[in-house]
Amino acid sequence: MTAPKDEQPDGALVIDTASDRLGYVMGREGPYVQLRPVTGGREWDADPARVRPATEDERLTAMRERTRALNSASSGGIL
Repeated sequence: MTAPKDEQPDGALVIDTASDRLGYVMGREGPYVQLRPVTGGREWDADPARVRPATEDERLTAMRERTRALNSASSGGIL
């Protein structure tokens, strides 16, 4: 099954413009897109009409946030 043209595929890095949060598309539940924060954690439901692809700058921010979270976890949470 292919996603409609304006729908982001699973795994895509997107911005939920309603909450101004970066997240990865994890799937769909009812009328919502389920997104997971780039640093991991609990998914949230977003209105598909308020979700857009992340820009290149936002992708770099996501990579930095994820790297910082992984480094913190590997050092026992000490930054």
